[in-house]
Amino acid sequence: MIRVYLVDDQALVRAGFRMLIEAQPEMTVVGEAADGQAALDALAATAADVVLMDVRMPGLDGVATTQRLVERGGAARVIVLTTFDLDEYVFAAIRAGASGFLLKDARPEELLAAIRAVASGDAVVAPSATRRLLETVASTLPGRVEPDGRLHLITDREREVLLEVAHGRSNAEVAQRLFMAEATVKTHVGRLLTKLDLRDRVQLVVFAYESGLIAPGRSDTMGA
Repeated sequence: MIRVYLVDDQALVRAGFRMLIEAQPEMTVVGEAADGQAALDALAATAADVVLMDVRMPGLDGVATTQRLVERGGAARVIVLTTFDLDEYVFAAIRAGASGFLLKDARPEELLAAIRAVASGDAVVAPSATRRLLETVASTLPGRVEPDGRLHLITDREREVLLEVAHGRSNAEVAQRLFMAEATVKTHVGRLLTKLDLRDRVQLVVFAYESGLIAPGRSDTMGA
């Protein structure tokens, strides 16, 4: 069973998520909280695989709560839920350690797919929403003059895969665009994570923008 914990200050939102999740044979909701501190307290004693985390809440917000959960070293992985007007909070939450994000108006099947993906150790599978949100977030970031030194650790092929992942493309989409097997793409992603010392493909996206590999708000590469 995939154990899901809900964190949102709106009771009706939590109720809707609970109904959807509990209707799945392999998922269960193990608890819910209306603010970050209550979630931290509960998750100290409640085992969960995935936490659905609202960004803006009274008291301890979703960014700070995510950071504390990650720093505490628990097994639960966080999916941040947001709307377009909260992009800056989303990026902060990803940097704090969230495993992915979804828009609050995502379709039910997208939310369920995201929960399954994150529970299995991957990032949220919502490429179209990811692409739109990344472009909005990235446009607010300053580009670095010098690229990150870790870029020298990766091969040209791994660099190509990193660029595709950074645009929010799934393994299947990357395989089609680079004319390789999907299993090979997965292998390259694994090597990138190891070489760059990153946790998941969402952090690969963040790295690509922050390292200057991709210009903020643009789809072309920077430098050689």
